[in-house]
Amino acid sequence: MARVTAGARLHFGFQSLALARERLYGGVGCALAEPRLVVDARPAETVHADDPRTGEYADRAVELLGVSGAEVAVRERLPRHVGLGSGTQLALAVLAAVARAHDREPRVRERAPALGRGGRSGVGCAAFERGGFVVDAGHRTERFTADPPAEGEWTVPEPIARHALPEAWRFVLVLPDLAAGRSGEGEERSLERVAAHADPAITDEIAKLVARRLLPAAAEGSLKPFGSAIAELGRLNGAWYADEQGGVYRPPLGDLIDDLGASAAIAGAGQSSWGPAVYGLTDDAHAEEARTAARDALASAGVDGNVVVCEPRNEGARIETNGN
Repeated sequence: MARVTAGARLHFGFQSLALARERLYGGVGCALAEPRLVVDARPAETVHADDPRTGEYADRAVELLGVSGAEVAVRERLPRHVGLGSGTQLALAVLAAVARAHDREPRVRERAPALGRGGRSGVGCAAFERGGFVVDAGHRTERFTADPPAEGEWTVPEPIARHALPEAWRFVLVLPDLAAGRSGEGEERSLERVAAHADPAITDEIAKLVARRLLPAAAEGSLKPFGSAIAELGRLNGAWYADEQGGVYRPPLGDLIDDLGASAAIAGAGQSSWGPAVYGLTDDAHAEEARTAARDALASAGVDGNVVVCEPRNEGARIETNGN
């Protein structure tokens, strides 16, 4: 038997959605230790899975690996379509588990496109491989305009920067009881509309932010500068998305983020991907104060939900075979 354990990921935003600049996308995010996903796989003559979505990824994995089949079970799940990268982590975990069950190399980065993952952001794949804070290279813009790649024929964007985050840092994660964020074809259409009208001046502002503030803060492990930089990155991305999601943040997440950002225990707050997951950066000394601020923010917004304090994950997914 093979077991794969992977954590969620936060997506702070993209570096560019403007077709007028040389590079498109360029994801920025980090890996979390929890919530987590646990997938088991055993060799079998055909594919058996405990739900259709897992079965679809298992079918593709078996085909890619050229093996007979696998019995796949998800022991712990990430919440779906809330901005925590559940789809990519599940796809790669199933692939890795099936591969290891058959004593094969997963080669997740190479095979992710065939699973329909990693087309725009490379953060999820990088988080699975090595964890940490990641900035990826994005794509050449003309690759998506003059001659867009067919489904599954892209390559996952390579990381251009990766830093381990300090062990004392924590993310307070707020999961409001709201409708799921955008995914699939709906997300595709939304991003196409955003890119068609995205202000290139925001791309230039983000480039300065990443180079002058975010990367130095990540390299130095400076909590407050890092927190303020990711919060600003989220606000700038939100200016692109405003027409699609009803504001800089998806309503009513702006109220939650404002309340979190006002807490002295939180260095920066934002919306992960399309939400509704909201995060605040803090440290272990202020984690309980940050948790209380998050619960108060939910109550003030009149929204039910869960609050979790998470550690960053500075290593890749754990892959065990026969208990080792």
